[in-house]
Amino acid sequence: MRTGLVYDPQFLEHDAGSGHPERPDRLVAIVDRLRTTGLWDRLVPIEFDLAEQTTIERLHKPEYVNRCRAACVSGQPYLDSVDVGICARSAEIAQLAVGGALAAVDAVMQQRVDNALCLVRPPGHHAEADRAMGFCLFGTVALAADCLISCHGLSRVAIIDWDVHHGNGTQHLLEHRRDILFVSLHEDPRALYPGTGYAHEDGLGDGKGYTLNIPLPPRSGDQVYKQAMRSQVAPKLAAFAPEFILVSAGFDAAAADPLAHMEVSPQGFGWMSHHLCEIAGRLCNHRIVSLLEGGYELDALAESVARHVEAMLH
Repeated sequence: MRTGLVYDPQFLEHDAGSGHPERPDRLVAIVDRLRTTGLWDRLVPIEFDLAEQTTIERLHKPEYVNRCRAACVSGQPYLDSVDVGICARSAEIAQLAVGGALAAVDAVMQQRVDNALCLVRPPGHHAEADRAMGFCLFGTVALAADCLISCHGLSRVAIIDWDVHHGNGTQHLLEHRRDILFVSLHEDPRALYPGTGYAHEDGLGDGKGYTLNIPLPPRSGDQVYKQAMRSQVAPKLAAFAPEFILVSAGFDAAAADPLAHMEVSPQGFGWMSHHLCEIAGRLCNHRIVSLLEGGYELDALAESVARHVEAMLH
């Protein structure tokens, strides 16, 4: 398989503040691991640039986008809540992350690559239409899904979010739509931020039934995730028959991660990656793009991403 890569050293310039878990070292560790394993040289670089502000405003309110930019340029230390640390370039870097995701889906749709990995930051799946949350400024994966519908003319796009925290932003930006299926596997919201993602949250209006939340108990490991993928995710995808699959690939359900209480191994993430790639092969001609979300224990993160990349390449 030809696996595309979205990466730019500029992503290291987003600084959320001293001691913040969402730090540049996350990408440094990933890149180092991919280089030492030889996986880096097997990836196909994808050129990209900043997303247009009007593109971001398809899902985010213009006043929020302007407020985000102004807060960064003015030197504010955080936006909307203290966990969303920002620096002068943070809005620009988040805009670059969106641009990278859009370039990745373009490359797959144009058959320049079979699938793609976006090593971007800041993450995006907590960002709401009008506010920043949980380290996130813009809803990168939601914007990529919207682009596949609005720019490439697809009818059905699926998002699988296995970050340990519920993707509240992605859900709320898209839960009224039936052309985008959102599936989230995450730690029980009674035990973990952001407190959303209960099983009864299954979409609104025309989108009823097109959101599937799978909250999992603390200390869940590989076998629990495998069972959820086989018994709930795979049948939902088969019924929906997506033309493209996007993955919010957070690796903070790892056993060593300091921000949650799960026990997934790198091999477990590798299995989930292989499983989704096989499903994509059956349902949508292998078209799958993954975007980095969380993952804060550097060694576990780097090894899990390496297993993820191996699955995409094969």
